[in-house]
Amino acid sequence: MSRNRQVCLTEGPILKSLVTLAVPIMASSFLNTVYSITDMAWIGLLGSKAVAGVGVGGMYVWLSQGLSSLARMGAQVNVAQSFGRGRKDEAGEYARAALHLTLLFGALFALVSVVFTEELVAAFHLGDAETVRYAENYMRITCGCVIFSYMTVVLTGIYTAQGDSKTPLYANLIGLVINMIMDPVLILGIGPFPKLEVTGAALATVSAQFIVMLVMILGAVKKHNTDNVLHGIRLHSRTEGRFYRGVFRIGFPTAVQGTVYCMISMVLTRMVAVFGPGAVAVQRVGGQVEAVSWNTADGFAAAINAFAAQNYGAGQMDRVRKGYRISFFSIAIWGTLITLAFVLLPGPISRIFFHEADVIGISVDYMRIVGLSEAFMSVELMTVGALSGLGRTKLCSMISIVFTGARIPLAVALCATPLALNGIWWALTLSSMVKGVLFVIAFNRVTASRQPTK
Repeated sequence: MSRNRQVCLTEGPILKSLVTLAVPIMASSFLNTVYSITDMAWIGLLGSKAVAGVGVGGMYVWLSQGLSSLARMGAQVNVAQSFGRGRKDEAGEYARAALHLTLLFGALFALVSVVFTEELVAAFHLGDAETVRYAENYMRITCGCVIFSYMTVVLTGIYTAQGDSKTPLYANLIGLVINMIMDPVLILGIGPFPKLEVTGAALATVSAQFIVMLVMILGAVKKHNTDNVLHGIRLHSRTEGRFYRGVFRIGFPTAVQGTVYCMISMVLTRMVAVFGPGAVAVQRVGGQVEAVSWNTADGFAAAINAFAAQNYGAGQMDRVRKGYRISFFSIAIWGTLITLAFVLLPGPISRIFFHEADVIGISVDYMRIVGLSEAFMSVELMTVGALSGLGRTKLCSMISIVFTGARIPLAVALCATPLALNGIWWALTLSSMVKGVLFVIAFNRVTASRQPTK
C-alpha cells in the first residue's frame, strides 16, 4: 500500500473526501454482494432444499458477526478519533487490542459451532432430512473457519479508519475472482474435481476469505507502508487494559445490536419454515439480493463513520453535519432505484435463482413487499454509521433493538390474517420504514449541539 491511498478526512472539500473514501468501500460492498449472489446462483441449481440448508447454516455465520462487529466498530471509531486528534501511537494500541479480541472471539465461536452443529441446526425444526444435512455441512465449514472473515472485517475497519479504502477493495476483488472460479468447480464437480455440492460452496467461501485476509495483512507489513498503524504491530506485545475497555465501550452496543438482530431473524426464519423449504429459500435469496442496497449502504456507512469520527476527534462538528447531508441524499437516491427494480422487476429477478413455479411466486411477493423499504433501510444504515462515528453506539442499539424486535409480534399478528406468509414480509418492511425515519430524527437531535457527549 502506498502512502497516497490514505485520505485526510479533516480538511479539504467534503464531497471529494467522502467520495474518495466511499467509492472503494461501495465497490468492495458490491463485490461482496456479487460474491454472495454467485454462491446462491450456483447453489440454486441444486434445488430449493440446498438453498434453504445454506440459508440456515448461514444464519449462524451471520450470528457470529456480532462478535466481530464489537472489535471492528471499537477499532474503527477509536482509531479514527485518535487520528483526528493526531495520536497515531494511541491508534496503534486500539488496533492491537481489537486484533487480540478478534482472535479470541473467532476461536471460541468456531469451537462452539463445530461441537454443537447438530443441536444448533435442529433449533430451526426444518423437518426435512436433506435440508438438515445441507445446513450441517455448510455450517461446520463456514463457522469452523470463521476466523478468516473475522480478521477481514476488523482489518477493513482499521484500514478505513485511516482513510484507506482501496486496499480492502483490491483484496475483495481478488477474493471474488477466486470464489467465482471455485464455486462451479467444487459445487458441480468440473474436470478432475468431485461434485461436493453445498460442501463445495462452503470450501470456496472460506478459501476466498482466507485470501482476502492474507492480502490485507501483506498490505500492512510492506516495508514502505510506515504510515499504517498496522505496520510493525506486534500481536504478542502487551496492551494496556484501557485500550480494551475503549474498544468494548464503543463496540459492545454494536455487537449486541447485531446479535439481537440476527436472533430476531432466526425467530422469523422459524416462522417462515412453517410454510416449507421454498419459503425459507426465498427468505435467504431475498436477503442476498437485498444486499445490492444493504451492502452499498453499509459501505457508505463505513465511509461516513470514519469521516464523522476523524472530524469529531478534531472538533469539527459543522463538517460532520455537512458530510451527513451529502451522504443522506446520495444513499436515499440509490435506495429508491433499488425499490423501483424490486417492485417493477420481481419476476425476472426471482427466475435467476429459482426454477420451481411455486417458489418463484413466493419470491415475487417478497420482492414487491420488501422492496418498498429499501430507501428507508439504506438511510438507516448510513445514519447508524454516522452516529457510531460520534461514539453514540448505545443510542443506535436501543433504537434498532426495540423496533427490530417489534417485527416478531407484528409478524405473528399479520400471519394470522389472510396475508399469511406475506404478513412476515410486511413486518420487515414496516419496521424498516419506521427505523429509517427515527434514525434521521436522532442524528439531527444529537448534532444540534456543538459537541455531542458520548
